[in-house]
This record gives sequence, structure tokens and C-alpha cells, in this order.
Amino acid sequence: MGDGDAGQETEGTRPDGSDEPAVAPEDGAALDALLVHIREARGFDFTGYKRASLERRLQRRMSVVGSTSYEDYLDRLLLDRDEFTALFDTLLINVTSFFRDTEAWQYLTESVVPDLLARKPTGPLRFWSAGCATGQEPYSLAMVLADHLGVEELRDRVKIYATDVDEDALAQARAASYHERELAGLPASAARYLEPGTRRGLRSLLPDVRRSVIFGRNDLVQDAPISHVDLLLCRNTLMYLTAQTQDVVLRRLHFALEPHGVLFLGKAEMLLSHGSLFAPLEIKRRFFRKVDDGQRVRTAPPGPAAADAASYAPLQRDLVTEAMLASPTAQVVLDREGRLVVTNFRADVLFSLASRDIGQPFADLPLSYRPVELGPVVAQATRERRAVRVPDVDHVRAGGERLRLDVQAVPLLDGDGQLLGVSVVFEDVTTQRQLQTELEHANRQLGLAYEELQSSNEELETTNEELQSTVEELETTNEELQSTNEELETMNEELQSMNDELHVTNQSLQERTEEIEELNGFMGAVLSSLPAGVAVVDGDLRVTAWNERAEDLWGVRRHEAVGQHLLALDIGLPLDALRSMVRDRLDPDGGEAHPPGPPARDAGAVTTLDAVNRRGRPVRVQVTVTPLRNAPDQPAGAVVVMDVVG
Repeated sequence: MGDGDAGQETEGTRPDGSDEPAVAPEDGAALDALLVHIREARGFDFTGYKRASLERRLQRRMSVVGSTSYEDYLDRLLLDRDEFTALFDTLLINVTSFFRDTEAWQYLTESVVPDLLARKPTGPLRFWSAGCATGQEPYSLAMVLADHLGVEELRDRVKIYATDVDEDALAQARAASYHERELAGLPASAARYLEPGTRRGLRSLLPDVRRSVIFGRNDLVQDAPISHVDLLLCRNTLMYLTAQTQDVVLRRLHFALEPHGVLFLGKAEMLLSHGSLFAPLEIKRRFFRKVDDGQRVRTAPPGPAAADAASYAPLQRDLVTEAMLASPTAQVVLDREGRLVVTNFRADVLFSLASRDIGQPFADLPLSYRPVELGPVVAQATRERRAVRVPDVDHVRAGGERLRLDVQAVPLLDGDGQLLGVSVVFEDVTTQRQLQTELEHANRQLGLAYEELQSSNEELETTNEELQSTVEELETTNEELQSTNEELETMNEELQSMNDELHVTNQSLQERTEEIEELNGFMGAVLSSLPAGVAVVDGDLRVTAWNERAEDLWGVRRHEAVGQHLLALDIGLPLDALRSMVRDRLDPDGGEAHPPGPPARDAGAVTTLDAVNRRGRPVRVQVTVTPLRNAPDQPAGAVVVMDVVG
């Protein structure tokens, strides 16, 4: 924190500095009613924010305006709608900076971005900075991408979407102009992305960098996410939300990312219980890769245009024929009279069929009874209009090779249900059956091993239960630590926000102090340049100014005179003679009411007195007393001018 800490009011104390609580404890119903009103009136839903942090920020604002309860503050919002602006400035902590957390940004620059560009060397790139505040984070990303791609390719290929719920912060981000102290975190190489010179103490980013970022309002809890994102930055935003709300938001962020997408979180955010959505990429610097759920929408290719239908149909028939002939499964087709009309290459090889067999009655071919009697099977399929299957048929080829086949007869029907023929399919299941036999043998062996392992498993179960209990305790402790860490980070950002406010206040006070010092110097110069001695007194006749001529005349230094009662000064001027004259200037009307209209100009009272100067010599001094006013009818003091006349 800066030097302004000393004057900071702590939360929980009254503005006047007493130890009484600024806001009394409230029940949940009153707070819920306040949050519902904020949501309905302005569209900001804070119900998913952590209660401890939310109450702390609310009570801070309530103590500023003097509200002692949530009901009282709700009444204030109903009467003064401008109060919403100040409330949102308090609740929405816009703490950010360029390249915040240097190590994390270095990893992003050296590892994450190069890997992303290697995956997508061409085509558009999409990025999303969620909770972007005043824009330093998305602009930092734009500079990193400009370093890798160049400004021209950044303009052509890259879209960076930056969203927040705070419209005031978004307006500042769109301006892309920052004070020098806000640019302090920029590396030296990033200076080329700033426009030369300043306007009103602000420096702006180059137009190409500004245009690469698209700002818009988006509530992560309520609004739909941006989709097809390659890299998503959501830093120090989740830590303000409850665990249930975090789960909702993280599922939306998971949907937003591409299968190879990367999520970049803040240093207080860990994703301990969301392993099904995100896997650690670099957990120390809070980079996580999306866990792809494998679900993809499959779309069929478009069919032929109507104009091409005539040419497409023959092509389709040719493709169907060639696909059937090239099929690795043996297949023959019979017409309705039982003649063989089509065989594929696998059937020709497997059953020694030749072109001369085409057109022959199927019953006359050896295939009709070897390897299995197929006549009854084909007849049943024809009669019942359904597929008939004959499993596990043995077939010995000419070379002695033994095969196991599954045979299936399938009736072929036209659009009206009329029989066109029968397709007989011979599926080679030899390998499957061999594997099945081997598996059965292996299962028997495993059964023996299982009995041996069973006893070991029982022992391991006991150990596992003990380990599970320990793991659950560690997970509980870890979640508590994570929650504490998030709360501490939240408080840290609140303190940083307050420090920024104090810094601005200190700057204003410094400017005022410099103006006062300049004015005091000017007034001192005026008093020093006067040839007569001058003393200025307040309403109690205490000296507030004493010039050099007065020092030289009476021998009393300024530090000896200032703060003393005028009539108590040890000087050679008979001050008792001035008592009534000064009193009359301070109260010219004797306490009577001043008539309406501006007061008459008082030229001052003048008298001449015999006096003794600091050297002990007698002198004649003309004394002029003039009232000093800070309002037309309220004298704040008097000016006593002492001029030697002889």
C-alpha cells in the first residue's frame, strides 16, 4: 500500500473514528431483498457472489452514506437512483494492470501462444478476455500476438473479445488511453505500440492494437458464452463467486473453448474439483487445457442439386455395385426365380465361383448345399419376408483351410413390398471364434488367478478404505485452504482498489498544497514589499501575520509574534490605545443586525501615536486599522498598518 495508508478508514468503524460498528449485523432475508432489487432495477445479479466479500463491500458503501441497515439502504436506492453508480464502483473491483503476474505472462508468450500458432498456422484466431475491467489484460494479449504475428496479420487474423458487466469500465477500456503510472508494467519492447506524446496526461495505444479488441457487456452467470475460442482469459473473477456459481460459469467456459483451447486463470484459482472439464497444462501459472468430451455433431454431405439428379443416379448405381463387389464379406444375390445373378470378389474366391455360374439356377450349384444346405434357408427368407441366419457353419477350402462362417439370407423387396430376390451373405467369423476359444481358456486361467487375488483384494480393500478416508480429509482441508486463499486474494484486490482511490486523493491534496504554498509565498512577498509594518490579527486579536518591516521597527521576530495576543506584545507602541480601535473594526455595529444590501466599505480607522523603536529612539507612528472580511458581514480579523511619520 502507498503512503496514503495513514489516513485510511478501516471497515467496521464509524466515519467519525469511534469504535462502534458502522453497520449492524443483518439477517439473510434483508440482504436477499436488496440483491433482488439490484437485479430487477439494473440487471446486475450478485446472488452468486460470495456472501462474506459481498457484505463487506456493501457495508463499506453503506457506512459512507450513513445507512445502518440493508432496509435503510434499499430505501435510499429507491429514492436516489444515482446511488447505483457509486454502489457498482464499490462492488465491482476493477483491479488490473498490464502484464499482471509477469511469470504467467512469460509462459503465455513463450509456450502457449507458439503452440497455438503451430496448431493453427492459417485461418482466424479467436480469444476471449472475460472480466476485462478497464482493458489492460486484452490489450496485453494483443501486444503479445502482435510480437508473434506482426501488426498486419494481427489485424487480419485475430479477434479478441473483451467482456465485463461494468459499463463504465468498458467505456474506459474502449478509449485505450492510460496514465503513465498505469503503463509502468509494460515491458520496454511494448513502447512501440503506444502513440507518441500525451494528451491531458494520458497516452493512447496504436489504432491497430485498439481495433483488434472488441469490447462488450457479458454477464458470465446469465449470458451465453462466446464460442470457438482458442484461448480464454478469466483471471481473478471466479474467486468472487460461490462454488455453485463457479460450476455454472466453468461449464460455459468449457463450451466456449475449441477442443485444443486453453483457459488462463488468476493465481488464486485452482479448479480442484473440475477435472472432467479442464486438465492442468501449467498449474503453477494457472493454465488449463480443455478436456474434450468427444461429442461432435456429424452432418451429412449435401445431396445433389435437382439439376444434377439425372447424371447423379447412374453414378450412384455404379458406386453401389462397386461397393458390393469390393466388400470383404462374401455375398451372392439370387433373383425371384432362384437364379444366381450377382457375386462379389470375396464369394468368387471363397466358393470357386466363375462367370459361367451367373444365370444358373442356384439349386444346381454346389454352393446351395456346401458348406450348408441353403435351399430351405432361402425358401424361409422368401416366405417370411425376413432375414434368416445360420450361425457357426464349418467350411473347408480346397487347400485344407478351415473357416467358420455365419450365413444370412436376406429378402430384397421393392418400394411396394414385392420380392425382387434374396441376398445370401457369408460372414467370416473364424478369427472371432478363435479369439473366443482363446478367451475361454484365458478366462479359466484367470479364474484360478482370481481366487488367489481375491484374498489379496480383501486385504487391499481394508487399506484402500483407510487411504480413502485420509484422501477425503485432505480434500476437505485443501478445499478450505483454497476458499481461504480466494478470500485473501479478494481482500487484497479490495485493498488495492482502496489504495488506488487514496493515491488519487493524495494527488489532489498535493496539488492543493502546492497551490496554498504558492499563494502563501505570494502573500509573504506582498507583505515583505510593503514599506510600513503590518500585523494581521484574527477575531481573538491573535497575530497571524507579521512582516519584515514590523520586525525591523519593533525588534520582535515573526516566530515570536505569530500566535501571540496583539496587546500582549512587548513592543514600543502603546497598544492599549489601539484596543478600542481594533475592537470597533471587528464589531463595527456593536452586535446590531446588518441592514439589507451590501455593507458600506470601511476605509479603516487612523490614529497617530508616540512610540519607541527597537533602537530606543522616539518616533511618531501612524496606525491604520482595517477590518479583514471573509464574508460581506463577517469580519475575520483586522489588518494593522504601522507607518513611521516622524
